[in-house]
Amino acid sequence: MNKRKIYPLAFVWPAVIIFVVLFIVPTVISFYFSFTVWDLKDAVWCGLDNYKMFFSESSLSTSVINTIIYAVFTCGLKVILGFFIAVFLTSNIATKTFIRSVVFFPTLISSVAVGIMFKAILHPTKGIINVFLSLFGIGSIDWLGNTKLALGSIIAVDVWKGLGIAVVIFIAGIQSIDKTYYESATIDGASKIKSIFYITAPLSRAARNSVITLAFIGGIRSFDLIWAMTKGGPGYATDVIASTVYKQYSSGYYGLSTAGNVIMLLMVMFLAFPLQKFINRGGDLQ
Repeated sequence: MNKRKIYPLAFVWPAVIIFVVLFIVPTVISFYFSFTVWDLKDAVWCGLDNYKMFFSESSLSTSVINTIIYAVFTCGLKVILGFFIAVFLTSNIATKTFIRSVVFFPTLISSVAVGIMFKAILHPTKGIINVFLSLFGIGSIDWLGNTKLALGSIIAVDVWKGLGIAVVIFIAGIQSIDKTYYESATIDGASKIKSIFYITAPLSRAARNSVITLAFIGGIRSFDLIWAMTKGGPGYATDVIASTVYKQYSSGYYGLSTAGNVIMLLMVMFLAFPLQKFINRGGDLQ
């Protein structure tokens, strides 16, 4: 091998070694231990028992369903709301810089802090939301204690916190669109609504794809906000894979929790990656 080929490889190998040591090796080890019952000292091979238990026990399998619901709804709401807020904030309004700062501010707050704050806001008797609703004669609503409302309440909080990133990405995509498209549409008599759906939406596709990918993967991996607000309760109503894995580790079921980690990795591989390929299948429209 000549020196011209060796020289660039000298810059690549450090990154490859770090990637192999910190990602590939731990991933392979995790796959192995997910097929065992182990206690940090000894490991006994159990085959697929951990995976069978994960999907047969209702307390564990519920977390898989909740994870998918959580990822789909948080992703969808961030994409839809983020797009229309970005359209509004790229229009000719006097206070758009201030509003952009306000929209992005929740992103800067720790997820744990947001969870604790909204746990107080959504309190069934003392929370500000229920106090406000009581002014209109609406009775107390247990937002986080009702199994039918808890997951939806956390999804709403997650969207509130993560919407800023989606808006910023959409703003960047919208501002990169050539203004001549809008000028031509105006000359042809197109309304602002038609311009949004036939120009802005298609030509901001790259931004939309980025938001979908980031929001969906973030939804699958979500843990800290959920744990701060409900710890997976009431019962298992808001348990996701990450919170279930944490609980199993805390209880000493290391093999079972490792299997949960592997399931989460496989979900990202078999859901998020094909999704990214699907949304990018037509290429960049710009």
